[in-house]
Amino acid sequence: MTERRFLFGPYTLDPERGALLRDGAALAIGHRGMALLRALVEADGQVVTKAELMDAAWPNSVVEESNLSVQVAALRKLLDPTADGVDWIATVARIGYRFAAPVTVTAGAPDRNVETAVPDPIRRPSIAVLPFVNLGGSPEHDYFADGVAEDIMTALSRFRWFAVVSRNSSFAFRGRSVGLTEIGRALGARYLLEGSVRRSPGSVRISAHLVDAANASQLWAERYDFGGSLEVGEMRSMQDRIAEQVAGAIEPELLRSESSLAAKRLHRGSTTGWDMVHRGAWLFRKVGCETHRQARELFRQACRVDPDLPEAHLWLARVDAGLVAYGWSDDEAAEKAIESSPSFALGHLVLGMARVLSGDAVAAIAPLEHGLRLNPHDPQNFVWNNLLAWAHFFAGMPAKALVCATRAMKIRPGWRPALETAACCHVKLGQRDAARTAVAQARELGALIGDVLAPMRRHNPAWAAVMEAALREAGK
Repeated sequence: MTERRFLFGPYTLDPERGALLRDGAALAIGHRGMALLRALVEADGQVVTKAELMDAAWPNSVVEESNLSVQVAALRKLLDPTADGVDWIATVARIGYRFAAPVTVTAGAPDRNVETAVPDPIRRPSIAVLPFVNLGGSPEHDYFADGVAEDIMTALSRFRWFAVVSRNSSFAFRGRSVGLTEIGRALGARYLLEGSVRRSPGSVRISAHLVDAANASQLWAERYDFGGSLEVGEMRSMQDRIAEQVAGAIEPELLRSESSLAAKRLHRGSTTGWDMVHRGAWLFRKVGCETHRQARELFRQACRVDPDLPEAHLWLARVDAGLVAYGWSDDEAAEKAIESSPSFALGHLVLGMARVLSGDAVAAIAPLEHGLRLNPHDPQNFVWNNLLAWAHFFAGMPAKALVCATRAMKIRPGWRPALETAACCHVKLGQRDAARTAVAQARELGALIGDVLAPMRRHNPAWAAVMEAALREAGK
């Protein structure tokens, strides 16, 4: 695939890689600034209206014209004046803007290390939900299959770090013998979700598959079984449950794939806000104190480079949540930041954590359980399960707490905080031998780097005293 680059003065604009260079050195440019600059240079000196520019930078969105003025001003500041002392971008009163200098277009060789079937733009990744196949045999159930797919689209749209292709576009491929790669290219979607619905008396089975449109490879697959009454009045509730569970499971898979792409771009020299978000997400997935701090700094830089990039703010809240949950941060501001995160499953989990830290164990249970139900495969779920165990423990339900602590240990075997939580549960349940065994195993692991109990101890010293007493009783 031939790539075009735009040369003007000392600058090179490489839209395919989302890079703006000055004398070969990368400049920091936000994804909206990149979209505006590309639209202007592609116009070859012709006037580009304000409406056209706003559609390029804010597609399918309604924004105030002042946002365009702010972005153009930022571009002018980024691009030093020409040798003649004039701005590269000229204002055309009451109409729009035009690029005021000659632009040379060159063709560059494609990057052989990057898949070229579907472009890998710096803008947010996109997913298309294809119509689900009705396997029940009865045409009267088609509406239910369509409803499930549409509700999944709605649920996915809540994850604002990727775009969802509209129903009219994705459903246009119903019944057509077209390859998945071709569908992805036609829709401009990096990922496709396809699936099926089988209804029988008293139950519904949903199968879903997430596909990388670049090579039609399967990234994730899951099957969901729902039982109970299937009266018409309860159909909507069931569709909502299905959509929430599928969307919650897909989000970490999309993140994992996008983080892998970001790793490939680490040495390309791209320093856009969106690229910083991808690089930060890649580090975030490594789950360590230092990598979390590095990710937080990248998200902070992304917020400075592109203040209106919502993903940068969302990921900053997410990494702050992780730092607080792991006990790697004493920053009180971090706890306030995570409470504002609108991320789907994470929003419930963080709400539950905030309630644990505030000492309201009973109120913490529902959001923690809901968040884990929505996103059962997140690699950090050992922490959330341990938090849920604390909530059950201090709500007077040690048996349920033990179940959660055991689940945390299955996700991360040999994790000392979960072993200590389990030991406290065994003590409360009168299981002395099991308590001693758990404490002995915890002691063999040695000191923990990063005290995950620190936030709870700081906010709930009475709870900390109860747990310490239980551990002493168990033979700590």
